[in-house]
Amino acid sequence: MLFGFSLFSKKPKPGPYRATLTLNEEKGTELPFNFDLKYEGRKCVIIIRNADERIKVDEVAIKGDSLNFKMPIFDTEFKARFKGDTIEGLWINHYRSAKNQLKFKAVHGQTQRFLFVPGKNNPVFEGNWEVTFSPGSKDSSKAIGVFHHQEQTDYITGTFLTETGDYRYLEGMKNGNELYLSCFDGSHAYLFIASLDENSRLSGTFYSGAHWQEPWEAVFNRDFKLRRADEITFLKNKNEKINFSFPDLNNQATSLSDKRFENKAVMIQVMGSWCPNCMDESAYFSELYKQYRSQGLEIVALAFEKTNDFEKSRQLLNRLKNRLKIDYPILITLQSGKENASAALPFLNQIAAFPTTLFLNKQHQVVKIHTGFSGPATGQEYLDYKTSTESLIKNLLKE
Repeated sequence: MLFGFSLFSKKPKPGPYRATLTLNEEKGTELPFNFDLKYEGRKCVIIIRNADERIKVDEVAIKGDSLNFKMPIFDTEFKARFKGDTIEGLWINHYRSAKNQLKFKAVHGQTQRFLFVPGKNNPVFEGNWEVTFSPGSKDSSKAIGVFHHQEQTDYITGTFLTETGDYRYLEGMKNGNELYLSCFDGSHAYLFIASLDENSRLSGTFYSGAHWQEPWEAVFNRDFKLRRADEITFLKNKNEKINFSFPDLNNQATSLSDKRFENKAVMIQVMGSWCPNCMDESAYFSELYKQYRSQGLEIVALAFEKTNDFEKSRQLLNRLKNRLKIDYPILITLQSGKENASAALPFLNQIAAFPTTLFLNKQHQVVKIHTGFSGPATGQEYLDYKTSTESLIKNLLKE
């Protein structure tokens, strides 16, 4: 026991922590999330938890009372100090130039996310909800809220499905007639708060870090549907032969007309290393490529990073490639944003979302364009997407 005390007295305590990011100091708005800190030999490792998701953070540096750690894929990091049961410091988001630092605090031994006392079993938020973000404004958009009460308790997991992707793993709870959900994955710093009125309508606020907030409302509607993901982006001219040329991570020009793609079915992934939905999609595509490459499938990613610096882009994309074990080529477009992506791919009507995937047959004719990605947090949506995608791939490989 004395040895154990000596070992950890100059290090952060192992075990569970409840962490908060301060979104608005004046109003006291905080986004909570949970993590476990443990030691693998002498190495400190942090496991961030969001519902069923586990994010292993293994780039952790301890020096004196300083604890600094970098997220495994996204270009964000924590710089903090520890004392007793508490770790305090900053979360720094290097993708942003303004409001890119949030106060961070973590307390050892706390396992709840939101510090409410659970009430009697009343799973009123269970099921699918028709959601409107920024209702009544020019920026209004629709989504499907999918919420699940864990074992009929007040503890809730869920996500929002949109036409451009999902909001990944959300976790929270019911408190009276109020709903609280949050997520932190190193890129997303999301907080949803809403109240249920006497007409069974939800209304509240969505916070994304300290830089964005908007109202949202929802009504229970298990039959509500979004536009089909293959109807949003399309070829301007169905008969046009598409092509592109961008440098790969070794700065070698790569084109769809290259020998490696000849007589191959090809998936073109429009993505970015900063994009959580792209991360989920890349993890799945990495598996697909290993399974179908020998049968004639090629995948190529066109990366639209948040920088036009080639070396910085290569560093970020290599990080993604190595973490997810991606074997297919990733090309650096030196463009960023949906407008620039649309301009870089002029044969398309638009790029409405990252990611967007083009499916080409062996003659390199576009047979399908899929906007967005519904990842594993969406449950059945994700399983349905995998089934339809692999069915399409098998058909393309037969032609």
